[in-house]
Amino acid sequence: MDVDRSIDMNALELLEQMREKNKCGVYDEFGFTSYLEIQKFSEQIGTALAKYVSINMPVAVYMEKSVLALESFFGIHYAGGCYSFLNPELPDERLKNIVTVLQTNIIITDGSFYERAVSLFPEFIILKVEELRKFPCDYEVLQAIRSKKIDTDPLYINFTSGSTGLPKGVVVSHRSVLDFISYFTEIFHITGEDTLANQAPLDFDVSVKDIYSALRTGANLVLIPRAYFSNPMKLMDMLVDYKVTTMIWAVSALCLISTFHGLDYKPLEHVNKVMFSGEVMPMKHLKSWMEHLTQATFVNLYGPTEITCNCTYHILDREREYDKIPIGKAFPNEDVFLLDESNRRIDEPFKMGEICVRGSELALGYFNNSLETNKKFVQNPSQKNYIDLIYRTGDLGYFNEQNEFFFSGRKDFQIKYMGHRIELEEIERAIHDIEGISRCCVIFLEEKSRLVAFYIGNKSEIEIRQILKEHLPIYMIPTKWISISEFPLNKNGKIDRKALGGMI
Repeated sequence: MDVDRSIDMNALELLEQMREKNKCGVYDEFGFTSYLEIQKFSEQIGTALAKYVSINMPVAVYMEKSVLALESFFGIHYAGGCYSFLNPELPDERLKNIVTVLQTNIIITDGSFYERAVSLFPEFIILKVEELRKFPCDYEVLQAIRSKKIDTDPLYINFTSGSTGLPKGVVVSHRSVLDFISYFTEIFHITGEDTLANQAPLDFDVSVKDIYSALRTGANLVLIPRAYFSNPMKLMDMLVDYKVTTMIWAVSALCLISTFHGLDYKPLEHVNKVMFSGEVMPMKHLKSWMEHLTQATFVNLYGPTEITCNCTYHILDREREYDKIPIGKAFPNEDVFLLDESNRRIDEPFKMGEICVRGSELALGYFNNSLETNKKFVQNPSQKNYIDLIYRTGDLGYFNEQNEFFFSGRKDFQIKYMGHRIELEEIERAIHDIEGISRCCVIFLEEKSRLVAFYIGNKSEIEIRQILKEHLPIYMIPTKWISISEFPLNKNGKIDRKALGGMI
């Protein structure tokens, strides 16, 4: 594919080089802000932050998703740092753990969350974005900072579940995003005529595609408020009113609309691209969407946070009968392959192996966590002559005779649930920490998309769930609890998870 390659070195250049940026921009629940205004306020925020931020320093942003949050992200870039979004939906304990990993002392918030931020992080420098954006821009300061930056510097840090109890911060560079987005927008024909509807929280890498695709092409971006996903009709009204053309959404969000018959409520006449990821798309929900949007292109995307959003894609063929939807083929400039148990590359169809990825889209590793980084970002076993890092996804897969990849589950205790990658060990660790619980085991029923916890202890389900809400996001709390007197063991003396599954 002949893709117009950008020579951009910094993601800010996508914003700065945009044509007619006074006519396009971002909609949030407070109204419309042009990209020209966003750039102006971001430069002012960057100037204000310059005295606090050193090169590549992480800065946390704590507020609801909004134009102010985006301006904070870009302002942090102008100041030479990288951003990490603190989702207000997360429990306080988890937010504190994230900040502990980041080792930062600066948090940007807005007026509505300022008091909570001060209470939650009493020893930190808490800065109001409303005040920062009043600061006069100093272009000389910003240029001096820019001259010290290179394209492999960190752009953002997004957090995933960690088996040790602490979340893992995935560090992604400017270059990785610039490379990926250039291909992504070209392949799927995203242009300045499009309007993208952002569904994902800003700490979820799906939002990276929304933000930076819009910046690269000059497309309008609509930030859908979280509350709208509790009201499918209001959500549909918004998609129609803003003439949304492009939906890059988590599977669970698309299923929400089809479950509540939102597609029957109001036709999405302008939507021509629907891309989904995060987990396996149920066929009945996919068929409902395709029947209602007869002219739209549907795309299955695959890839963990560690490889900058996605590494494979499959454009759905309306004439094809699917038993299973492929995760497809690799994006340009990414090498996706399978390794067997002996670390040999698999070249024959239908043979199972671990999905691995190499290329410029690989993350820089896990922030402040060299142990986990060295486990997952490893030397390519087939290359002995120079450094050639690959990322081992932990996902199992195979390819068919047409070289289409298929996802087949996990080789460890990590799962994909509600669009999130979750370490079952982290959930178990949190349960074990509860007084009165002597032992527990959490399993995932993929066919029912259900987290089930088995435990030995004297606490009730209600008591356990209430305690966990203070430590874990809601999507990590099991939906079914089973109290048992003893755990079945396998021949190695470990908990027999298959036997537990048979007890449900």
